[in-house]
Amino acid sequence: MSLAQITEKIEREAREEAENILSRAREGVSGVKQDIDAEVSRLDKSARERFEKERPEIFRRREIVAKLDVGKIRLGVQRMLISEVYAEGLGRLGCLDKKAYTAFCEKLLKKAAESGDEVIEFSNGEKYMDAAWLDAFNSKNGTRIKLSEKRGDFSGGFVLHKGRIAVNCTWEMLIQAASERMESEVVRRLFSE
Repeated sequence: MSLAQITEKIEREAREEAENILSRAREGVSGVKQDIDAEVSRLDKSARERFEKERPEIFRRREIVAKLDVGKIRLGVQRMLISEVYAEGLGRLGCLDKKAYTAFCEKLLKKAAESGDEVIEFSNGEKYMDAAWLDAFNSKNGTRIKLSEKRGDFSGGFVLHKGRIAVNCTWEMLIQAASERMESEVVRRLFSE
């Protein structure tokens, strides 16, 4: 046998062997592909069945979460409305005419003053109460309340000082105290259905 024939025979046998290997590999790939397709189909069917079983629970949970979200939004709006009501009250206190304003402050000061020798602090923007008003109050009630040179950063009312004790009778504090005391009544009146 010549060298060319031997080379040709080796190449032919190598091609046949390679073709056999590729054929077996293709069969193996085909089998694996069928197994994978079957597994994917089984998993898909299982997931669909599980989803169908859990669907009512999923929707029930979504509904619960939606109701909670609506409740939070509603509560936020209610809180905002309550704040607006108290802000309106604060605004109305500041808009009282001089007679009503000073009469209210006089009643408030009578209740707040214990010893009658405290120091009273008015707000920066106080428009009705001054030294003359305080002198008239002291002579009418037999007290010796002094006017503080310091002015406070509040919308109205006063702060009464006796040593290290301060009695806060500012409009903001009165509104806050009223809101704490009357919150359930305000909520009932604003939001009863």
